[in-house]
Amino acid sequence: MKTKPDQPLDAAKARLREAGLRCTAARLAVLSHLMEATGPKTHAEVSDSLTDRGFDRATIYRNLTELTEAKIVSRVELGDHVWRFELRRESGHGPDHPHFLCTTCGEVSCLDDVNVAITPKPVATKSKSKPQRPASGIGKVTEVLLKGRCDNCG
Repeated sequence: MKTKPDQPLDAAKARLREAGLRCTAARLAVLSHLMEATGPKTHAEVSDSLTDRGFDRATIYRNLTELTEAKIVSRVELGDHVWRFELRRESGHGPDHPHFLCTTCGEVSCLDDVNVAITPKPVATKSKSKPQRPASGIGKVTEVLLKGRCDNCG
């Protein structure tokens, strides 16, 4: 009978094996870091947190890219031209969930408990026989970013 891994390192190893990736020290370090994160992290943030373990920036970036290609990690850009990386959680936490960006401190957090619906208003047409069409031209919304001040910044 297969048991669920209790330790974070065991969970990281299991995720890598499920994706068909080798469990290298760098991959385990990067994945473990993202598993503990509360929101998306930049390459610089991940690198800075793992520098004391002897990993260089290029190794960290290569592993972030490989984890993204294996669909273990999502890569998001929140309007500031900086890629951020976050773990794809098994509980429906995919790439399409909303994020919150504090405009004061710059902290980015995932809004797992929030559903955001974008519904364009229909445009009235003069003809009753023609159906109403959306005014905005919005197709599928793939990313939602809410900005404001976090609780710490008030």
